[in-house]
Amino acid sequence: MIPFERAWPYDIIMKDVYVSSCPFCRKDNVLLPLRPKELDHIRSGKKKLLVFPCCHSRVTVVDADQDYLLTDTTLRNK
Repeated sequence: MIPFERAWPYDIIMKDVYVSSCPFCRKDNVLLPLRPKELDHIRSGKKKLLVFPCCHSRVTVVDADQDYLLTDTTLRNK
């Protein structure tokens, strides 16, 4: 079972990866420095350091599905 407190939803719009809000500073519609092709590599087992451009907070993305990024950091309260 995926630990929901470490998952964050994302969207792909026009080959760009967005989150509706930053889990750290709560800024809306943040463009992530990820490409959809990199998500395929993450799904196959490769880890990716993700730095949010709005507040420079860092997480390591360990897995991804069609809707959520799974990180090594708790992003929400249980």
